[in-house]
Amino acid sequence: MIRSIRSAGLTSVAAIALFSVASCGQSTSTSSDVSAENSVESTTPVVLAEYASNFRLNDETGYAHELFYYADVPASVIVTQCNGCEASDEVMTAVSELAERYSEHDIPFYALNSTIGTTRDDIAAAVEENGWTIPVLLDRTQLVGEQIGASRAGEVFIYSPLEGFRLVYHGDVADDASNIAAVLDQLIADEEVTVASSQPDGQLINFPARNEPLSVSYANDVAPVLIENCVECHTTGGIAPWAMTDYETVVGWAPMMREVMMTKRMPPWSFDETIREVEHSRSLSTEEYQTVIRWIEAGTPRGEGEDPLPSVEFEVPEWPLGEPDLVLEIDPFDIPATGVVEYQYPVVANPLTEDHWLRATTIQPGTRDTVHHALTGYMSQMPPPGATDTFGQWEFSTGTYAVGEESMIHPDNSGVPFPAGGAIGFQMHYTPNGREVTDNTRVGFYFHDEQPELYTRSYVIVDPTITIPPGAERHEEVAYVEFPADAELLGVYPHAHYRARSMYMELIRTTGETEIVINSPRYDFNWQFDYRLSEPIMINAGDRLVAHYFYDNSERNFANPDPTSTITWGDQSFEEMMYTRLTYRWVGETTADPMTETQEELESGMLFGALDDDFDGLVEPEEMNRGMFGMMAAPMIGQFDGDGDGALSREEMGAAMEMMMRMRRSQAGATGGNN
Repeated sequence: MIRSIRSAGLTSVAAIALFSVASCGQSTSTSSDVSAENSVESTTPVVLAEYASNFRLNDETGYAHELFYYADVPASVIVTQCNGCEASDEVMTAVSELAERYSEHDIPFYALNSTIGTTRDDIAAAVEENGWTIPVLLDRTQLVGEQIGASRAGEVFIYSPLEGFRLVYHGDVADDASNIAAVLDQLIADEEVTVASSQPDGQLINFPARNEPLSVSYANDVAPVLIENCVECHTTGGIAPWAMTDYETVVGWAPMMREVMMTKRMPPWSFDETIREVEHSRSLSTEEYQTVIRWIEAGTPRGEGEDPLPSVEFEVPEWPLGEPDLVLEIDPFDIPATGVVEYQYPVVANPLTEDHWLRATTIQPGTRDTVHHALTGYMSQMPPPGATDTFGQWEFSTGTYAVGEESMIHPDNSGVPFPAGGAIGFQMHYTPNGREVTDNTRVGFYFHDEQPELYTRSYVIVDPTITIPPGAERHEEVAYVEFPADAELLGVYPHAHYRARSMYMELIRTTGETEIVINSPRYDFNWQFDYRLSEPIMINAGDRLVAHYFYDNSERNFANPDPTSTITWGDQSFEEMMYTRLTYRWVGETTADPMTETQEELESGMLFGALDDDFDGLVEPEEMNRGMFGMMAAPMIGQFDGDGDGALSREEMGAAMEMMMRMRRSQAGATGGNN
């Protein structure tokens, strides 16, 4: 069983190393690529942390790494990196070779770039040019470099995770990396480390905060950051587990605040904003991170000034968008204290007698701690009494809820039709939390005063055949959609469960050019966000949007319900999903002239994009014969393979999907939806 050390507190400072620092020009290596601001001599002693505290940073590919993830291995290695520094380049090459040599021991090797102004693209170019194989972590805030005591490029830090990430070696690569190899061999053998640390002499890295006294004011600097970014949830009656009511309360939670901020668990926002900007960002700026963390590390000084927190009056509104035009409420549902609750599909009649256009939807869960998600959809006919699964009869979505996605708002001058009559169906996912409760979820609908000009569309990239092997730490699944016409992409909403580790979406154009649309380096099942792009992305006919999901089905994933099982698609949280909702508009479409056939053409390729894993335009038996489609592969190919090539083309798969949809609608009508 893996030993957890996630409860480790703040960094313990037990050793002070006074470096014999030289000026930039006297360093053993210099480079015109290193600016003066990155090579300033520190005028204060550089403190080496005896223990490394936990952190999470993204590498040059956008993938996130957490130091404490590998808490059960004999060693963890960090080497400081600086683009264009000769000594750093030599160390990176040597350490890359060592990483390959010790790969069988699961020893993680990281490079840490804390230089001011360096971008991820800069680092990626250096990695590609030099052929380095270890991830280079971008420390934009310099907080990680500061806390471990980094000072020069090419420094090597070796920690013992089994001893709480105690620093056992610090220095450089000497005698063809023999020092590092000797330390690692001793740690692997569970022996005392006898290799003496050495004095690194690479390019100086400038950490300006070391030369400046802390000038952060709680009243003027820290509290405003908390009020602007945290109090919305951390308020009395809010969704957070504690309220930021005053200075004394914040101080009591300060160690935990530092932990969750350094590991990017708070603020709850897993979006890589180095890719592009999105609306309503919850991310903190570099300066805000530095302000709060350095204040905590300095001992949370109170300072002068009145405490702003007690005077903050933040009420959680019943309806964040104001009073809805229509409110519907489902019948009360009793949720048991334990066990698994199957999805519930309540239905509420639509009382409207006139057609409307939907502007926004807010779903208000009756019990926030047990409602995992709620979906709603329009049906033109009220299902018969006793229907238990009406999902197949939904004609279009009318709004969703998950923690983090409180309201669904259509862009200005756009919406979807909301006809009179019929019914609104709900899909309710409940997760028992140890006590019996009764849910009374409500949904509020907001309508346009008059018909908007533009039509909002949605589509889901989904793969019901996902199959995640037991113990896999970084298992990838892909699915895509190919657009049949020009469109403007407005937003992306990724969804998976506890084993999802990260995801990103790339755009592959017909010209062969590619770009990253969004990157979620640390997917967090507890928070679901619809990322609305600040600037729409133009999608041309024939372009593909490809969703890449990475899953962690290992013991190191502390949220993993069962690392010994092969995991496939399933509704419950202990199963998995790969679901990516796109929000977009067809170019040229208006509400007066809808492009219905284009939308149907797009939707007919949903299953094909899920199964064509190698993107060759055909679904071969091995691509289909897995997950929930395993038993269906042979019959489907036999029935729909019109040209007899042993695979299904896009058109053949579209015919198969249309048949399945007809069968589902027919069964739902015949059985009252109980299928």
